Amino acid sequence: MALNRSMDDWTGRRVWLVGASTGIGRATASALHARGAQVVVSARHADALDRFVVEHPGAQALPLDATDRAAVQVAAAALAGTGPLDCVVYCAGHYAAQQADHLNLPDMVRHNEINYLGALYLLDAVVPLLLAQPQERRGHISLVGSVAGYRGLPNSLAYGPTKAALINLAETLYIDLRRHGVGVSLINPGFVETPLTAQNHFKMPALISPQQAAQEILQGWARGAFEIHFPRRFTLGMKLLELLPYPAFFAAMRRLQSA
Repeated sequence: MALNRSMDDWTGRRVWLVGASTGIGRATASALHARGAQVVVSARHADALDRFVVEHPGAQALPLDATDRAAVQVAAAALAGTGPLDCVVYCAGHYAAQQADHLNLPDMVRHNEINYLGALYLLDAVVPLLLAQPQERRGHISLVGSVAGYRGLPNSLAYGPTKAALINLAETLYIDLRRHGVGVSLINPGFVETPLTAQNHFKMPALISPQQAAQEILQGWARGAFEIHFPRRFTLGMKLLELLPYPAFFAAMRRLQSA
């Protein structure tokens, strides 16, 4: 069942991707550009954005630190001044494995700043702009979460809670904004080959490329999906974990840790 308007014709559509210098964000920006979208890419690393623009003529680079609230406001206002935004994607992310017996508070705060507060700063800047656009072109907001937000997982003390917060945030945004004509979707990837997952020292099941992830995202938008999760051979199993009562869930986690 479609919960959003289908987005399959990207010709001339303006898409702003925050966190698009590498990984899923960059691959999605590239796929959208190939489909005719007017792509604006933001991230902290201006050199990476400049390389993207050289490789994708017509794209626009907008260097930005998503944790700088004032800078996000300025960037959003500048983009709004040049025309409507059809889709805004928050894909900035930070990940480092962490366990409670080696708690690193500064890194936990860093996770929160990039993964969650950055999304809030972007929403604060763009939601009023989207609501001010014509009814037939109010646009769409997409947040990149993770299946790590479904339940508490080993090594995910810092990362998982921020993604759980994004999942809850996206659900509430959808409830609040649907009646105003603004679409909302949630992207929950499994393991994708990115600089973040390259830190993992274990075999990652159903690992896919950023380009495969981008195609899954575009297909999800075309279906009008709210949650876009992939690859399904992995994420469906993760969804089953959500249904387990605590005794069974914690027993499964103990087996995973001892494997």
